[in-house]
Amino acid sequence: MSKPAMTNFVQALIAVLAGNAIYFILIPYLPPGARHVPNHVDAGLAVDFWFCLVVFGIFKTVAGRRRGESRLHKR
Repeated sequence: MSKPAMTNFVQALIAVLAGNAIYFILIPYLPPGARHVPNHVDAGLAVDFWFCLVVFGIFKTVAGRRRGESRLHKR
């Protein structure tokens, strides 16, 4: 596996784990419609996915800025 693919995989894995952790911590504070019911396809799955997607977006944004900064320093 190439280094960029491995980096992307690790970022995605961390995003899913962190997103799920945040979702499960916040479950008591979410409205009933946003809570996942096990073994059902419901809005809770979409909310959980959204948390993971936001964390992944944060990782990509931070990584992109770090790459941009390192490119500026190399000039």
